[in-house]
Amino acid sequence: MRKLYTSALLAMSSLSLFAQKSTWADNIRISGFAIAQYQWTNPKDNEANTFNLRMARLALDGKVAGDFYWKTQLQITGNTSTLASSPRVVDLFIEWQKYKAFNVRVGEFQIPFTFESPIHPVDVGFMDNGQAVLKFTGYSDRSGMHSSNGRDIGIMAEGDFLENENGRNLLHYGVSVVNGQGINLKDVDQRKNVVASFWVMPIEGMRIGVSGWEGSYARKGIWTDETSGEQKKGVRSLPQYRYAISGEYDSNGWTFRSEYIHSTGKAFAKTMTNTNDDSASDCNLSDNGNKADGFYALGIVPVLKNKVSLKARYDLYRNNGEWNSAQTFYEAGADYYFTKNLKFSAEYALVNNRTLSKHNYSLINTELSIKF
Repeated sequence: MRKLYTSALLAMSSLSLFAQKSTWADNIRISGFAIAQYQWTNPKDNEANTFNLRMARLALDGKVAGDFYWKTQLQITGNTSTLASSPRVVDLFIEWQKYKAFNVRVGEFQIPFTFESPIHPVDVGFMDNGQAVLKFTGYSDRSGMHSSNGRDIGIMAEGDFLENENGRNLLHYGVSVVNGQGINLKDVDQRKNVVASFWVMPIEGMRIGVSGWEGSYARKGIWTDETSGEQKKGVRSLPQYRYAISGEYDSNGWTFRSEYIHSTGKAFAKTMTNTNDDSASDCNLSDNGNKADGFYALGIVPVLKNKVSLKARYDLYRNNGEWNSAQTFYEAGADYYFTKNLKFSAEYALVNNRTLSKHNYSLINTELSIKF
């Protein structure tokens, strides 16, 4: 993996230098963002109070041969010891864009599941994605997959069609076939995952849609059979079936978004954090069973246009599909925009976690984010 990071960095540097001398590279764009964070929280016997560089990314993208769009993006925060936080490639794809109704993307990319997962991290509006989005789309996935930022490797077709008299398309679809192992890893069980989404846009700023996911997550290693107690070795594949029902209105600074997401499929007991440690080959199962779900609803309201916004979110996740595992965030906060691309955010959350002896605790989160 370290060779992959080094090669990607060298490739990006070479492209940047070459762009200074080549006319075809004039449309190459360099972009990125960084988010600095301070967080305070007080669950019993697990208090925390820390500054953190939450996330930083650098991207190159552009057009080539007229109809082809390409992008490569590196996440460069954290240390180099784990898959979850080390510098890594998160996007590397090329897309044929000749027709609005039929684009084809090949490589490593954001899979089309839920409305919130593809939203830019600075623009999500809160300290992170909703819990169910994180657990069911490959961020801190319930299955035990390493952190993959909602991405995988494969091929996808997507497009917008049924244009109305105002030139706005009313329908959108996205269908992908991917490995199911997350970013920067090959398939293990040779069973591909099919992930798809479809939504309608009845009025300007509104979309209503559904997403579906059918496939598996697998590891090669050892485990103890839950029935016989016998130790086994080989490839263990866990089927995963997921769906999401989504709705959003986003216009002139007013944002309202809600999603219900459901997952059926067992999970590994340990989250993979490093391809070279025991988590990569530990195929024992979690005690959480084969069902989980989550729901969130949020609103962001402009108080001073392009300057100050107020926001609130209800965010529920149940790791085994039952209320005894429910964790709920009741959040409220505000955003202040110094400029269009420089934002300060603050929010307070009352957290109710039914798996703790003392269910309720508080969390304060502040972030300074910049895009370029």
